[in-house]
Amino acid sequence: MKLFLQILLIVTSVFLVVAVLLHRGRGGGLSSLFGGGMQSSLAGSSVAEKNLDRITLGLGAVWLISIVGLGLLLKV
Repeated sequence: MKLFLQILLIVTSVFLVVAVLLHRGRGGGLSSLFGGGMQSSLAGSSVAEKNLDRITLGLGAVWLISIVGLGLLLKV
């Protein structure tokens, strides 16, 4: 169980960093590299941002759960 949580923590950490970097900031950020920097009035870009927000929140929740679980296992 400890090994599974450690692997899960590493994987979610990497994906969480990537997901945060893909978010569009004030200056465009890294998302502009993949076509997110263009300003358009299409509804698809806002849907993509909402989906990216949901994915980031989900990854953050899994990351937090794995941190707490790993902490509890190491405490015992």
